[in-house]
Amino acid sequence: MSKLHEECGVFGIWDPEGNPANTTYYGLVALQHRGQEGAGIAVNRDREIYQYKDTGLANEVFNEENLSKLKGRMAIGHVRYSTAGGSARENVQPLVLRYIKGTLAISHNGNITNTAQLKKELEHNGAIFQTTADTEVIAYLIARERISCGSIEAAVKNTMKKLKGAFTLLVMSPNKLIAARDPWGFRPLCIGKRDKAIVFSSETCALDSIDAEFVRDVKPGEIITIEDGEMRCDTELCGGKSSLCIFEHIYFARPDSFIDGEVVHECRKRAGAFLAQQAPVDADIVIGVPDSGLSAAQGYAEYSGIPEDTGFIKNKYIARTFIKPTQDSRETAVKMKLNVLKSVVAGKRVIMVDDSIVRGTTSGRIVKMLRDAGATEVHVRISSPAFTWPCFFGVDIPNRSQLIANSHSVEETAKIINADSLEYLSLENLHKIAPASTLGFCDACFTGNYPVDVEHLLKED
Repeated sequence: MSKLHEECGVFGIWDPEGNPANTTYYGLVALQHRGQEGAGIAVNRDREIYQYKDTGLANEVFNEENLSKLKGRMAIGHVRYSTAGGSARENVQPLVLRYIKGTLAISHNGNITNTAQLKKELEHNGAIFQTTADTEVIAYLIARERISCGSIEAAVKNTMKKLKGAFTLLVMSPNKLIAARDPWGFRPLCIGKRDKAIVFSSETCALDSIDAEFVRDVKPGEIITIEDGEMRCDTELCGGKSSLCIFEHIYFARPDSFIDGEVVHECRKRAGAFLAQQAPVDADIVIGVPDSGLSAAQGYAEYSGIPEDTGFIKNKYIARTFIKPTQDSRETAVKMKLNVLKSVVAGKRVIMVDDSIVRGTTSGRIVKMLRDAGATEVHVRISSPAFTWPCFFGVDIPNRSQLIANSHSVEETAKIINADSLEYLSLENLHKIAPASTLGFCDACFTGNYPVDVEHLLKED
């Protein structure tokens, strides 16, 4: 793996007057950056749940014909990157489960750290799993809890008490649409409104795409139930120490999204400005690596006074590099995805701003592209600290042996990627990029300080 693996994206809507499936489709297209392996939509029609899903991008999976068959007053959708489980069609969400109380549909963003333990317990009680995704474990737990408690939302709450790790959930029963966020708040989830419709989305950019008004973020630990247009909020599990993944601000989220009081673009600009303070260098031009390096490059240029320009042209019809399942295909995708504007970089001392370095493979290839285009110097600035620990909460940061920063110093890494200099954003400055945020941040991939006990996973790593 050369670059980070993304999250998944979830979208849900209760809409008694519109077309929930079509609206969900547009929401998923806006969230496509969060997962490109598969997409699915489930709708509730007359207490029955119908779905369509497949591997591929949302606009490849859905068309006018299959969307026209998804009629109902509420819907949930999902775009997937396989952080747990493979990329096979059966692992594409929403997951629909039929059990004694009826039908249940679920979309999940995140990664459960005690999946193996929970799955073993369920299997010993006779459960048979059809997928390799941790979402199926969550669905089974909810179904089992629902048999012995009075409502689906109570079943979701009881299940949440058993789960460890990152999860934002959208659950659809025959009568209700439920949204829930883990008590640590690892992954974002927000509420929107459009006329009589109530909307849930991983990011506000999807609300903008359907002309919905942002209402607020779902609180860590909160469970929201929509029934017949009425919204009920359960905050019993709220109030603990929060740990929003700070990489949402650095890389995952779209720059135009608004997360916990901060516009993502502004956070990335601050990261670039801090880099310019922390690691100045004489150069002629600042360029950002599309897409997540662009805002940080702007911040670096504004603070340093060095002109910013477009150094790369991106083929917008190529998926993000790390989405490719094999290393060879990822390497080919780098060349297909980016091309250097020679007229901009030729004869120039270039500051190249990017969001992260994992193995160093992609960074080295991009530096080479700049040198081949005539850049006389290439100074690499990274808008996050160096990765030194794996992530177990839904980001496929690999084991420590594969992280270049664990086996090489900054100077050695600079030589490996053939950069004239290399600097990472300091941990201290990282925690300054979102000053308006009310939540705490998870920075375990940089520090090894995990908010949830993952000792058993570290032993396996």
